[in-house]
Amino acid sequence: MRITTWNVNGIRAAIRKGFQKHLEEIRPDVLLLQEVRALPHQLPAEFEHPEGWHVVWNPATRPGYSGTAIWSRSPIALLSTHVSSEYTDTEGRLIEARIDGLDFACVYLPSGSSSPDRQRVKDQWLALFRQWVAQRASATPFFFGGDINIAHTEKDIFYAKSNEQTSGFLPHERAWFSELLQDGWHDLVREFHGDLQGPYSWWSNRGRARELDRGWRIDYLMCNSAARPLFQAATIHREAALEVSDHAPVSIDLHVP
Repeated sequence: MRITTWNVNGIRAAIRKGFQKHLEEIRPDVLLLQEVRALPHQLPAEFEHPEGWHVVWNPATRPGYSGTAIWSRSPIALLSTHVSSEYTDTEGRLIEARIDGLDFACVYLPSGSSSPDRQRVKDQWLALFRQWVAQRASATPFFFGGDINIAHTEKDIFYAKSNEQTSGFLPHERAWFSELLQDGWHDLVREFHGDLQGPYSWWSNRGRARELDRGWRIDYLMCNSAARPLFQAATIHREAALEVSDHAPVSIDLHVP
């Protein structure tokens, strides 16, 4: 089973730029999409979901903004679209679902880079999501993937020193991620690739960053300890980022008996 997460930076634009071609090459069984920025009926008329696939959407209330979706070759049982019963999410940032007996979450945590107000929203989400995900660190296999908008260590960002006070690499954000690992969650891409620089999953549109591979690793696939024995391999598909989105798809391969 292959699980792929991808921030497509607008599904309609991604379709125009070759999304379907890369989907056929990557061949995921479960696809976690972030920043879809569209309602299902707004997709180009000529586009068709892969035949036989199942689709669940959680679009943002604001048109053309944020939103998540899960596409799957197998039926999807929707479990939740809320990080907290006390928090109204109008930005479509979470989908929790059960597929083939495994539990998944597609997550798009806010960016705090545009303003102090948005950083406060992000910090609120970090606290809420930590509580939410702690309830899933149990004996039941659970995976979550998506754009977390945090580069955890200096290995996850090309220009570490100059970004120490940049949202996405702030000390308290990095500490939050470390606490997730201490809670027993596994960063599968890092565990597979080891202690090397990168591999990155997002690149700025400035300064030939994608071409020169000077990026950030902010897109993750994570699992709890119960799910870890199913994991086999991890891949970041950088070639798709060169054509479709500023983010690369990230995949993990599982052995599911």
